[in-house]
Amino acid sequence: MENKKLALNPMAIMFVSLGFIICSIILSIPLYMGFLIGIFFTSSVLIKSGYALSDLLKTIVNSVLEIKNLIVVILFIGATTSIWLSSGVVPTIMYYGFTYMEGVNFLFAAFLIMSAISLFMGTAIGTMSTVGISLSGIGMGLGIPQSLVVGMLVSGAFIADKISPLSGLINLLMATTNKSYKEIFKCMVVTLIPTIIVTAVIYYIIGLNYTSGDYGKLLLYKEAIAEGFNTSPFLLILPVIILGLSIAGLNSIITFSIGIGVGSVLSIAFQGATIEGIVTSILFGYHGNTPSAELNRLLVSGGMISMIEAICMVISAYALIQLFEKGNILMPVMERLVKGINSKMTLVRRTGLMSSLLTVATCDQTAGIILPGKVLKNKYKELDLDLTVLTRTISDTGIIIAPLMPWNINSFLIKPIMGITAAQYAPYAVLCYICPVISMSISYILYRKTKMHN
Repeated sequence: MENKKLALNPMAIMFVSLGFIICSIILSIPLYMGFLIGIFFTSSVLIKSGYALSDLLKTIVNSVLEIKNLIVVILFIGATTSIWLSSGVVPTIMYYGFTYMEGVNFLFAAFLIMSAISLFMGTAIGTMSTVGISLSGIGMGLGIPQSLVVGMLVSGAFIADKISPLSGLINLLMATTNKSYKEIFKCMVVTLIPTIIVTAVIYYIIGLNYTSGDYGKLLLYKEAIAEGFNTSPFLLILPVIILGLSIAGLNSIITFSIGIGVGSVLSIAFQGATIEGIVTSILFGYHGNTPSAELNRLLVSGGMISMIEAICMVISAYALIQLFEKGNILMPVMERLVKGINSKMTLVRRTGLMSSLLTVATCDQTAGIILPGKVLKNKYKELDLDLTVLTRTISDTGIIIAPLMPWNINSFLIKPIMGITAAQYAPYAVLCYICPVISMSISYILYRKTKMHN
């Protein structure tokens, strides 16, 4: 990172770039176009400030090379959704789900299921692309609006990013603050448990409106699934394997590869699929072929090809972030936010603000973890506040709000999996709103008492 005097205020560079992204959403043009314009704008400012064009191009190329594994994972996510459909795993889960969910508060039950599974899988997007698509099919089959179902699934899935020991973000958080998982877990449950309880109660209340579903339609769906697929409890071996590999700590590429391989075998063994058909599904997507046209609309995936736009967005987002770091654009903004901190509660509030601002501005949670962690570490020590509070606050704010922004990498990956945008599901992603509020409220109670005691 070079220290040169910028031709424009760092805050202005950040928000003008963000403005381009927001404009692309408003104008309904591909989101990566907004990022590319932001890259061009930021590069122009940096060149005017004395940075060499060759250095900036090298920075952009290196940013792509750094995320090559992520690009592979994104492609595998597209393949996985197709395999879970073509193998009959999703239809089988839906078939049994329609039976066991009759009369049950689906939103409440599915939220708890997603929360538990995401904790073991350690990846929000991975949970959405596997178990999430099954629960989504059940929910919509029960007549619940898709935006509400997906919002609930997002709430449960992002428990993984917030606290799972297998989450890459949590491990990054631990590395940044030099705290063990045992230490941060004790601190995080203080806000996590109330967050889950409040969120579950809200979904339970909303879910009361959907407990008396159209069981005649469910019966037709079950008959259509039975006619279009060979359903069997043995197909549930695929979710069990994926969950087991995740718990074992295997990296995402290996886990997804094994899942795709096992799913392909199940497709051939149970559904009579051909290798050519499987490859076509993996690359170009899968479309249900049951007697019910309405059900077929639920059994759709886009395959790897549907992830191309998401990959373009991820590449352009990371390139823009790397240019921000190259031009030392983020750090001056952070340093301004550190000024004037003189109490524990102010420090906690400012941590949440910094982490959230960085997640919003950089379209990813990584900067919202690393920069506040580095910049505020000494301030926490100075005010005698444990660094576990720093990790908890970042987890409760910058990490958890990520899927709410349409331009965030997470929400852009959810779009091809679930078929709707963040603007549609975000109002119903209750946990992502509740968590920061509860975190700040509990911190206020804790540190107000401390202040009064002192």
